[in-house]
Amino acid sequence: MGEEEQLIVRVVPSIGDVDADKWDACASPEGRPYNPFTSHAFLYALERSQCATPYEGWAPQHLCLESGDGTLLGCMPNYLKSNSYGEYIFDHGWADAFESAGGHYYPKLQSAVPFTPAQGRRLLVAPGPQEAHFEKLLASAAIELTDRLQASSLHITFLSEGEWNRLGDLGFLQRKAQQFHWKNDGYKDFDDFLASLASRKRKMIRRERREATVSDIEIELLTGSSLKEVHWDHFFEFYEDTGSRKWGSPYLNREFFSCINEAMADDILLILCKRDGDYIAGALNLIGGDTLYGRYWGCTEHHNFLHFEVCYYQAIDFAIEKGLEYVEAGAQGPHKLARGYMPTTMYSVHYIANESFRNAVADFLNRERRHVEFEQNALSAHSPFAEVSNRLSTSGKRQS
Repeated sequence: MGEEEQLIVRVVPSIGDVDADKWDACASPEGRPYNPFTSHAFLYALERSQCATPYEGWAPQHLCLESGDGTLLGCMPNYLKSNSYGEYIFDHGWADAFESAGGHYYPKLQSAVPFTPAQGRRLLVAPGPQEAHFEKLLASAAIELTDRLQASSLHITFLSEGEWNRLGDLGFLQRKAQQFHWKNDGYKDFDDFLASLASRKRKMIRRERREATVSDIEIELLTGSSLKEVHWDHFFEFYEDTGSRKWGSPYLNREFFSCINEAMADDILLILCKRDGDYIAGALNLIGGDTLYGRYWGCTEHHNFLHFEVCYYQAIDFAIEKGLEYVEAGAQGPHKLARGYMPTTMYSVHYIANESFRNAVADFLNRERRHVEFEQNALSAHSPFAEVSNRLSTSGKRQS
């Protein structure tokens, strides 16, 4: 117990107050795939650019677990939220119900990467014999912080499946959602991937790829030192157009993109489309250790299937070339299924301080999980892959 008594948990109001190398040693330790979203560079870019600030509803309250000599043993990105925007795990109904019953849903505490529905660890502890213990200490500290701040609840969203199971065992309420991800089954190239699909889907994708660039559209893939501010100027125009239509106003400002370009350009894949010498569309991706993460798309001209080409097919091409195992193409979108992106479970856990409200939410989540599982099974039955399609076709035939 002597060593344990020396452990402390600090609340840090800015990730800029934490040494970047120490944070990253916990966020993406050796032996685990690098996650660009939990990196110090990405989270600090959100704060430096004033995108994740109290004014925007994201007040940093990061937790740092330290030994007595100041060694960082674990950390947890946390934000005190005054709204539910930019989270992609929707709880507006919970807020309305709690407020209608006379409670105050905001503020709440959120462990997440702002504006980023990408799954990854949230209890950032390096592997070792004390890993589970340190995770538990961080989770307990987050609950204590929730109560101390008089927040209604704690939400840990888009966390890993392992964390979801372990925190569920500790009494957190468990929630499931769904995205569509592509998996690299050792494909040699895009044609090899196409060969794994049912004939009808293969023909559809080939047609879409042909028609996407029929108007003499050039596609540029930019990463590392090839990325220039002029590219970000064009991309931000596309991003603003999409953001204003989807959310009313974009979550990110122009400075944010300059910040990530300065701090982590080698982790960025920016795909831009040009026609008659002018940029007309683009998509931003982040490159992880085993995953390409698709984030934002926008355009100033509409061309049939160009969105599919840039966001889905170019991403698959890049992942195969670089030996990445997965492509995560963002939230929602059952239309991705026909293009080789399969239903994948997303996880979150929740601590609700008020017992009556917690019981009501628990009942809702039990029913929601069953619905998500049913929908995933139903969608998986429509897999575009030839082996699955053939098996389903055969099983549907009348036996003589």
